[in-house]
Amino acid sequence: MFLVSLLPVLTIIWTIQVLGRINLVTDTGQSMGSFMLLATFILPTIIPVVLPFALAIGITQTLTAMNNDSELPVIDAAGSSRSIIYRPVLLLAAFLSIFSFTVANFVEPPARVAARQMVASAYADLLSSVIEEKTFRSIEDDLYVQISERHSGRVLRGLFVVDYRDPAFDLIYYSREGSIDESGTSLTMRDGEVHRKTADGRISIIKFASYAFDLSAMTASEDGPSLNAGDRDLAFLLNPDPNDRHVKSSPGSYRSELHARLTDWLFPLMFALVSLVIAGDSRSHRQARVHPMIIALALAFALRWLGFSLKNLVKQDEAYTILIYLLPAATIGLCSYMLATHKRFRMPRAASNLLDALLRGIRQRWTGRTAAGGGQ
Repeated sequence: MFLVSLLPVLTIIWTIQVLGRINLVTDTGQSMGSFMLLATFILPTIIPVVLPFALAIGITQTLTAMNNDSELPVIDAAGSSRSIIYRPVLLLAAFLSIFSFTVANFVEPPARVAARQMVASAYADLLSSVIEEKTFRSIEDDLYVQISERHSGRVLRGLFVVDYRDPAFDLIYYSREGSIDESGTSLTMRDGEVHRKTADGRISIIKFASYAFDLSAMTASEDGPSLNAGDRDLAFLLNPDPNDRHVKSSPGSYRSELHARLTDWLFPLMFALVSLVIAGDSRSHRQARVHPMIIALALAFALRWLGFSLKNLVKQDEAYTILIYLLPAATIGLCSYMLATHKRFRMPRAASNLLDALLRGIRQRWTGRTAAGGGQ
């Protein structure tokens, strides 16, 4: 059930992410093989997010089916310990937590960097070989390039670059000659000038003998970094370089990313414990209750949303750091206590009545429509 839940959801989210980058093929003329390689680099970024939800669905569905088939009551009646049910679930959750930690800290960062380098290389190929001469071409939103002539050795003549990506000012570059470096991460313009227009209408013109335009960053600012906090490995986050320009400009992002890396891998274990508390006990079929899947997913989404919110709070203020560790500790502690004492999760009576009334109304309306359709 875990795999049945994981594979379709992972495929859907992966497809959505990949389709958002289809312009790499349509705009830059890259091959389908390059596009599939970029899609592979995207996959590690979504696996840690999807894994916990697939685990919660698999556990809840399996235990609910066991209860409906009277397997859980038989286990209880035979005098077996609850550990016979908890042990395989917790072992799977522990394995997936370790797997999630490995992917998030050792696989995802290199994949992000490789994807950035690949995109930068595609833009370099776009400039040196794909863009037609004497034609304006949009490289990305608010960034346009025109080339007068193209020569061998990645040499370009008559470069015209318009950069509107920064809302604070507009930049227009012109140079008589330019070239793309071998790594494809930098466009060097020679013998030209740059026009900078601020929001209040002031214009400044600077002539240059040589100017390097960074293609690897592709951020809203020409001084933007090529790597952000999410692209860094765990070793760098534990000991960030104080001279790194992005660390200086956004230290909170590195702080929040580090603490998120150290806690997010616990979500599979958290969701497994929540699912066991909700669906791990035997209940009578005559007992009216909301389907365990609904409760489990609602709590899972709430915990995941709370985790993202705490990450943003830690980015803004270091004083909230304790909360990002308190979330998994409190969830695991509370669920472990409820499992050890055989306590059941109960929704507040008002919420339960409201949900029952809502489901009853939907069922009656659906039954009425079905009957009307059958009569016609």
